[in-house]
Amino acid sequence: MSDLVAVIIPAGGSGERLGAQLPKALVQLAGRTLIEHAVANMAPVASQIIVAAPTGYEDHFKKLLGTEITVVTGGSTRTASVKAALEHVDKSNEYVLVHDAARSLASTELAARIIDSLRAGEKAVIPGMTVSDTIKKVDANNYVTKTLTRSKLRAIQTPQGFTRKVLIAAHKSSDEVTDDAGLVESNGIEVKVITGEERALKITTPGDLATANRLLIAEINTEIRVGIGTDAHAFSADPNRTLHLAGLHWLGEVGVDGHSDGDVAAHAICDALFAAAGLGDLGSNFGTADPKYAGATGSQLLSETFARVSEAGYAINNVSVQIVGNRPKIGLRRSEAIAALSAALNGAAVSVSATTTDGLGFTGEGKGLSAIATALLVRSAR
Repeated sequence: MSDLVAVIIPAGGSGERLGAQLPKALVQLAGRTLIEHAVANMAPVASQIIVAAPTGYEDHFKKLLGTEITVVTGGSTRTASVKAALEHVDKSNEYVLVHDAARSLASTELAARIIDSLRAGEKAVIPGMTVSDTIKKVDANNYVTKTLTRSKLRAIQTPQGFTRKVLIAAHKSSDEVTDDAGLVESNGIEVKVITGEERALKITTPGDLATANRLLIAEINTEIRVGIGTDAHAFSADPNRTLHLAGLHWLGEVGVDGHSDGDVAAHAICDALFAAAGLGDLGSNFGTADPKYAGATGSQLLSETFARVSEAGYAINNVSVQIVGNRPKIGLRRSEAIAALSAALNGAAVSVSATTTDGLGFTGEGKGLSAIATALLVRSAR
């Protein structure tokens, strides 16, 4: 994408109505916290992500999200948290999306459509859903004063997108609002509403959490399959061998030896997907005996794996890969890696983490890289 985009996620909401004694953003949904879901869905379109954490939980969020996510101390209100995060937005970002950890399932595709509208010339773009219920305005004594025309009403969601300058100007106001578009409206800026999505529901109650789980796992009669994959390669003795890892080219790093480009992260994901779908493994699908795959990129193998898994009737719910090695430093390019791997898998949700082995084994001794991946596939029962 040409223009850079920052994403702000206020995450100070309480989890009391969910029955949790911790911030709502740290509540678990299908094995991951709400804030992790939100960050993963926004990462493919973001050049910078800033999370406003509740006071006292900053270190917890930093450990959970990694070094490439900027974690700041949020305020006592949502508006105050957004203002605090705005101070850390890089000036190179032309646009800013303001999200909500409680709407953690809002998709990358929704965020991309908002950005497309901004690039087309809009200054403020928000997603909204049509209202199916009749809405009535009442007075202080609960008597109806007006029945509103629902065809002109929209239930507004996040992320909400703005040009950086428009959002900064709006937040010079001392007003407290439930969404940032309200501040922008009061400055006389037109706000464009685009079609939202059911996935962007606000998770507030246990019932909402159950609905979100159903959306993640699709239908109740869905077949769920889990696969695990690993891969390892030694660093090359050839100083001119380039390093390809997690779908990215790492300049200045010596690569690993292998029949293809040696992308251990991509290969481990392929293995996990094949295992979950019962389609063999990396070797049986892309064997070294086949000259077609000599020098093949990790992204190419991922795309072919996606096609084969899809042909077998499976959809990717999520893949997660952990890279093991002393170098390169993955945290510096984690968002790029997530975006590259997700793109090769047709937009699937991807998580990327990294670790060292404290000097133990061939990775700890700096002799190579390895990776382990897990994949969750779903298929409707036939």
